[in-house]
Amino acid sequence: MADYFKKKHLIEFGEGKFGEDAPDYWKNFMNYYGNVMAEGELTTREKALIALAVAHAEACPYCIDAYTSTCLEEGCDQDQIAEAIHVAAAMKAGITLVHGLQSKELSDKLTN
Repeated sequence: MADYFKKKHLIEFGEGKFGEDAPDYWKNFMNYYGNVMAEGELTTREKALIALAVAHAEACPYCIDAYTSTCLEEGCDQDQIAEAIHVAAAMKAGITLVHGLQSKELSDKLTN
């Protein structure tokens, strides 16, 4: 996996390297991203915890790296970080289980 997930890619992403090939799309994305992550109805701290939870649910090592650092910079402690990750895990489990009802309904229909 080390060949796929390289720390340098996270750094290059932050530097805008990916935007070299489609600069207008990159600029639009960065404007959107910056506006969404700025202080609003939610604090930047709250948004960082949400982002970290989503990063874990989506299993993105780049985002886990970036948002762990951001959460710490925003004043979160390890207990808060762990709780956010547990919220993501509980949601992911619940989402998986509720979709099981689709399978159950079809199974019941086909076997009864």
